[in-house]
Amino acid sequence: MIFLAGLAVMVVMAMALRAGADTGALTPIWELRPGTHVESTPAIDQNGNVYATISGNINYLDATGGKLVCVTSNGVERWAYKIPSDIKSSPALGDDGTIYFGARDRKLYAISDHGKLRWSFPTGNWVDASPAIGTNGVVYCGSWDQKFYALNPDGTKKWEFATGGPIDSSAAIAEDGTIYFGSHDKNFYALNPDGTKKWVFTTGGAVISSPALNCDGVIYFTSVDGKLYALNPDGTKKWEKWTGGIHESSPVLDAEGNLYLGISDVFQAFTPDGTPKWDFGHPILDGSAAVGADGMIYFAANVEGVGVLYTFSPEGQLKFYTPLGGMVSASPALGQNPEIYMGSYGLQGFQVSAGLAKSCWPKFRGGPRQTGRAGQ
Repeated sequence: MIFLAGLAVMVVMAMALRAGADTGALTPIWELRPGTHVESTPAIDQNGNVYATISGNINYLDATGGKLVCVTSNGVERWAYKIPSDIKSSPALGDDGTIYFGARDRKLYAISDHGKLRWSFPTGNWVDASPAIGTNGVVYCGSWDQKFYALNPDGTKKWEFATGGPIDSSAAIAEDGTIYFGSHDKNFYALNPDGTKKWVFTTGGAVISSPALNCDGVIYFTSVDGKLYALNPDGTKKWEKWTGGIHESSPVLDAEGNLYLGISDVFQAFTPDGTPKWDFGHPILDGSAAVGADGMIYFAANVEGVGVLYTFSPEGQLKFYTPLGGMVSASPALGQNPEIYMGSYGLQGFQVSAGLAKSCWPKFRGGPRQTGRAGQ
């Protein structure tokens, strides 16, 4: 295993040197090793506390369950809330400090900022999607039971909407309250805040990625039909782009509206009209990118079983490569401070050059609190 890890790092270095990257890596700040795999994207509150869900099965032999952890900005674990289940869902932070996440025990959880259970809501199957939180505190999330739920802040059901397939696409909420998400039934849905269907757009494959919302209301998402779609707010197609990608990487946007997306084994940049800008070939891309206020783009991928966090300039120049030590399927989290957090076989913090970009959707789930809401 040590030999393979060393070989992977050598491969990464060779790729980086060919691309003209600076030698070295991002400066580590702290590392937390909870003993299990972090597959989710951490959320960050206004005080710099980091919240991450831990999957609970580092090698699929650990059946002890997952947990939600709260870590201070200097890497000290404040508390942990354990559940008897695996967790794939990334946490979302409510305005009152409540932390929401889904789990594979078929429940959606609400945990106080002191690490105590406020409520849990049962669904009919896994909850892998990350919750979205409306301005009124309503929590939206889909389940593998083929239903999309709206829950009141006290955990009671407000309404549910049935689709024709499992839902692991994390929803996005527009400024007018419209809720967008995809389903395995090949449809992309727009719902009104009362749960009625506004419109539906049919693709050629399951929609498992999370949509990104631009300031002009345009919605971007991918389908496993191998296409990147841009839809107008009324549900009409603005453009589509054949990518061939079938992974769940979700688009993010920089301050100019350029898109960044992992497409199977290629990380690619597009202009707002869908024109390819630059790309970087790499094996095994699953997560989404994060964009810094200085234009730097961060994303993680795997080489020979080792996760690597990459730093690119806006022009597509590879600046840094940072081996993470274990396989990675999560997305980097970047807040207002110049620090980036990354999950792998543990949770790590790194010093970067700037905080999160002032764009409409600069990272997975939109902003540091991961409400999935436009303007956050």
